[in-house]
Amino acid sequence: MKVGTAVIMWGAAGSAAGAVLAPTIASMIGGDIVSPVVIASVTASVALAAAIPLGWLLNRDVDRLRRSASRALDAGSAPAQRPSALLRSVSEPMHAAIEQSASETDSVMDRVRELEIHCRITDGERDRLEEVLESLQDAVVVTNKFGELKLANPAAAEILGLKQTDDASRSIDKIIESSIVRRLIHEAHDAGMASLRKRVEIELAEPGAEEGAPTRTYEATLACLPDIKAPIGGVVLILRDISREREISQMKSEFVSKASHELRTPLSSINAYVEMLLDGEATDEKSKAEFYQIIKNEADRLGRLIDNMLNISRIEAGIVQAQYEDIDFVKAATDAIEVIEPQAKLKDISIRVKSGPLLYAAEADRDMLQQVYLNLLSNAVKYTPEGGRVTVTVENDETTGSVMITVADTGLGIPPDALPMVFEKFYRIENYKRVAKGTGLGLSLVKHIVESVHNGQIVVTSELGMGSQFIVSIPYTRDRALGVAA
Repeated sequence: MKVGTAVIMWGAAGSAAGAVLAPTIASMIGGDIVSPVVIASVTASVALAAAIPLGWLLNRDVDRLRRSASRALDAGSAPAQRPSALLRSVSEPMHAAIEQSASETDSVMDRVRELEIHCRITDGERDRLEEVLESLQDAVVVTNKFGELKLANPAAAEILGLKQTDDASRSIDKIIESSIVRRLIHEAHDAGMASLRKRVEIELAEPGAEEGAPTRTYEATLACLPDIKAPIGGVVLILRDISREREISQMKSEFVSKASHELRTPLSSINAYVEMLLDGEATDEKSKAEFYQIIKNEADRLGRLIDNMLNISRIEAGIVQAQYEDIDFVKAATDAIEVIEPQAKLKDISIRVKSGPLLYAAEADRDMLQQVYLNLLSNAVKYTPEGGRVTVTVENDETTGSVMITVADTGLGIPPDALPMVFEKFYRIENYKRVAKGTGLGLSLVKHIVESVHNGQIVVTSELGMGSQFIVSIPYTRDRALGVAA
C-alpha cells in the first residue's frame, strides 16, 4: 500500500486532474476498498495524464484508463469488490479535468498562432519600411532617448559619412562629424517635447572635406518620437538637398532683374523720343523722320528681346513643339546670309559659304535652325571691324554622325576669361557694349536650340584680336540624337 500511495500522490500532484482526484483516491485508500492492482492501474493512468500537457493526448487516454480499471476489477474474486459507484467517482472528475485541460491548451495554442501571425506581419512591415527608407533620396537619421544612433538610411550614410555596419547604437557625438547636425539633434532632445517640429536650412560640406570646401544646402526637419515613460523617445532627422532649388531660385531672380533692366532701356528711349515729338522739338520733316526711325529701331529691339525671352522660356519648360524635317544645311546658310548681307555691306564685310559636293542634311526644325544661323552671323558682323570677313563652313562629321557648322570671323575675339560665360543669359562683354548693341540673349537661345531641341553640341574658340569660331553639330537623325540604335 505504501508504494501505491506514493505513486498516487505523485500523479495527483502533477496536473489539474491530479488535484481534482487526490481527495477521492485518498479516501479510497483509507477505506481499504480497492485492491493494490486497482490502485496501481488508476495511479499509472493519472501519472500519464499529468506528464503529457496536451489536451488531445489526455482525451485519448480516458478510454484506456477505463479499460484498465475494468480489467483490474474483473480480476477480483468476489462480486462485492466491484464498486461501480467508486469507478464513476474516479472517472467523471478525471474526464472533467482532462476536458478543461484540453480546452485551456487549445486556447493557448490559438493565442500562440495569433501572436505568430502578428510577428510575421510586424516583420513584413518592418522590412517594407526599411526598403522604403533605403530608396529615399532624402537622408533619414533616427536616435533613441539616450542620443544613440538607431537607424540611418544609405543617403544619410553618404551625406554624414556614416558606416551602417558599425554605427548602430553608438553615440552621435562619436560617429557624426558635422557639429551642426549634432547640435540640432541635441537641441531637440533637450527640448523634451514630443510635439516638437522644427525646420531649418543648413550648409554641409562633403564628409572629410577640408575647411573652406564647397558646401551644399539642406533643409533639416526634426521631430521628436513619443514615449509613455519619458518626455521623448528619440529624434527623427530628415535632410533634403535643396541646393539645386536654391540655385534655380537665384537664377530666376537674376533673370527677372536682368530682363527688367534690358526691357527698361529700349522703353526709355522710345518714351524720350515720343516726348520730344510731343514737345515739338522736331521742327522739320528730317528731324521727325530721324526720331521715328529711332523709335522703330528701339521697338524692334524690344520685340526681339521679348521673343528671345519667350523662346528660351518655352525651350526650358519643354513645351516647344519642333517640326523636324530633312534640312539642307547649305541652303539654310545661304538663306540666312541673304538676310544679314545688307547689314554686312554697311561695314564692307564679306560673307561666304564653304562646302563640298556632298549632301549636308539632317533632321531639324527649319525656323529654329534659321535662328541659329541668324544669331551667329549677326554677332559675327557686329563685332568684326570694317573690311573683315565672315565664313560659314558646312561639312559632314562621319565620326559623330552629324552635320557640322562653323561660323568664323576676323573680329575682335573673346577674352579668355569671358569664354565660359558667353552662352549665359544677358551676358555681354563689358568692353564691347559700346561697339554694338544687343540683348545678351542671342547666344543663350542658340545654345538652347542646338542642345535642348536638337540634342547637338556647340562650342566656341577664340583668340583676342584674331576673331572667333562657333562650331555647331546637329545629328543626322533624331534617333541618333536620342541615342537610339538604327
